Amino acid sequence: MFTYLCRRILISFVTLFIITIIVFVLVRKMPGTPITQLTLADPSREISQENMEMLNKIYGLDKGPITAYFIWIGNIFQGDMGTSFKEHENVAIVISRRIGPTLLLSITSLIITYSLAVPMGLFSVVNRGRPSERILSTTLYMLYSLPSFVVAIGLLILFYQRLGWLPPGMFSDDYSQLEPTYKILDIAKHMILPVLCYTYGTLASLSRFVKSNMEEVIRQDYIRTAKAKGVAPLNIIVNHAFRNTLIPFVTMIGLTLPGLLGGSIILEQIFEWPGMGQLFFKSITDRDYPVIMGMILMYSVLTLLGQLLADILYVFVDPRVTYK
Repeated sequence: MFTYLCRRILISFVTLFIITIIVFVLVRKMPGTPITQLTLADPSREISQENMEMLNKIYGLDKGPITAYFIWIGNIFQGDMGTSFKEHENVAIVISRRIGPTLLLSITSLIITYSLAVPMGLFSVVNRGRPSERILSTTLYMLYSLPSFVVAIGLLILFYQRLGWLPPGMFSDDYSQLEPTYKILDIAKHMILPVLCYTYGTLASLSRFVKSNMEEVIRQDYIRTAKAKGVAPLNIIVNHAFRNTLIPFVTMIGLTLPGLLGGSIILEQIFEWPGMGQLFFKSITDRDYPVIMGMILMYSVLTLLGQLLADILYVFVDPRVTYK
């Protein structure tokens, strides 16, 4: 196990190096620079050639992409993610402000999704071919086919513009004047529509994932043997069949780790939610290289950690898996 972990960690570092250097070079090759983006945002601001060269030197834009990358990676090893060109703050602080709002949506959505998807998937297997299963499967298929941004716009038109109930944003205008309990309720009210849009598509796909894996397992010989021995149907589904679908299930759980902090660029823009997706979009628009690379580094590390965590959990869900 220890040898396997060391090998995986070494491979992860190599993978991380390759990902970050490719993205760093590609980001630097995008049209425009942080300085030119400032002039586009404010055409009245004219920057002389002398000042342009001075700003390029201050921001480190006068160096080639490879040289700048190794300077950046050296600072990362010292715990310095750089300074945001736009916010003029440490990148770690800029990102940390957006983590909380994104986690509010993603964790709430994740809890709802897994709490509903597994029972719905098992229900579909137990009631296969019955009208209730067909209605549920058709509904899930329709939900899976609906683009989340279309649903988000429709919900805003209905509940905000027409009914005036659920406004976009994370807080109401009088949030600072509310008591602590009402502050929590205010945030919860603003979370309803974003969480709904985050959840329904994942719920539909995960339910279908559980169902398809269960249908494959229940055709195995040991399931037929359990039925022949008179084992209760619920016991067969939960203790025999579902346990043997846990490996692909664990894989999916591992892949959700980066999604917890990834946010959604489109949904956060629509709902004006101050999360990671919105920050990533703005950093690309502003050519804020340090923030872009800080977020890419975070997503890459979380993705690799999620895959490593899934591999480790395989041993616990399936005793046949070993790392010898």
